[in-house]
Order: sequence, then C-alpha cells, then structure tokens
Amino acid sequence: MENNDSHVTIHMAASLDGFIARKDGSVDWLETSDEFVDGDTMDPGFVEAFLKTIDCYVMGSRTYETALSFEAKGFGWSYGDKPTFVLTHRELPRTRDTVEFYSGDLAQFVNERLRTTFRTIWFVGGGVVSAECLRLGLADEVRYSILPILIGDGIQFFEKLDRDTALHLADVKAYKSGMVELRYEVRR
Repeated sequence: MENNDSHVTIHMAASLDGFIARKDGSVDWLETSDEFVDGDTMDPGFVEAFLKTIDCYVMGSRTYETALSFEAKGFGWSYGDKPTFVLTHRELPRTRDTVEFYSGDLAQFVNERLRTTFRTIWFVGGGVVSAECLRLGLADEVRYSILPILIGDGIQFFEKLDRDTALHLADVKAYKSGMVELRYEVRR
C-alpha cells in the first residue's frame, strides 16, 4: 500500500543549456569558478542536515557508474549510508551493501516498494530515468540546479519526454557559486 506521506523528488544538476552530462557521460564541467556575491553559502552543516532528510536514492546505471568513478578518484560516495537503488538491466559491480539493483516495472517498484518503505525518495540521475518518472506520474517535485556554464551539447535533463508536464514554481535560491536551484511542484 502506498504511503501518502511519501514524496518523490527528481533532482539534477545541469548546465544552463539543459545538459546533465557531455555526450560521453563526463561531468568535468560541474566545478565552475563563478561567484555571485549576493548568493547563499552552502556550508557543510547545512548540506549535512539537508542530506539527512533524504531516505533513499534512485538512479540509472550511467549515474551509478559516474558515482563509482568519483569514488575511485577519491571524492567519496555521495549517497552516504542511505539505500541506493540502481535501475539497470546490466551486470554492474556492487561496492556496498546499501546498493540494490532493479530492472522491473518502475511504477510498481516506486508505488509498492519505495513509497511503502521510505518517506523521501530522490531520483538523482539519468535523463531517461527522470523522463520515465514524470511520464508515469511518479514525481511530486523537480529540483533543478543550474550551473553557470553552457556546454553546447550532451545528455538532456529529460531525455525523450513525450508530453507536456505542468509545473508550479515553489522556490528559487541563488548560491555564491553562481548555481541557481529551482524547485517545482508537479501539477497533477
């Protein structure tokens, strides 16, 4: 049975021109050198407290592989000890007990497994995964972190979205790094 208190968020960092990665999947452009004097600071205490509000993460296989490459480069595992569900049909390395792979019906998985177990569910990667989440009516909100860079070409935030999805702007925040975070509620 679905938990009416559960909340599904799609979150992605993207370039101003709407790409979440280069065509080859690289995200070397994520570190920018802009400075917006009037912006908020993302101090470690704020980030730590915010991350504690997330109960689980869901991502596609390419996002998982990017997270593993960040970890291999010494940047650590971004998802802490939270349950992390990777949507894939491929065999991938499982590097920690908190990672689980899934390859079935997404709506059934979210509604019957995730919403019954977790209150805050974050979809954190994959243009195809994000679009499918919206197509199936699973998302409650979209958080879009826009970085101050144009990369010209790449993987879109919502790949192959096949219909309009009405949103309501709920919040806007600008940060000292030049990043702007938009929070939209999905209209039903």
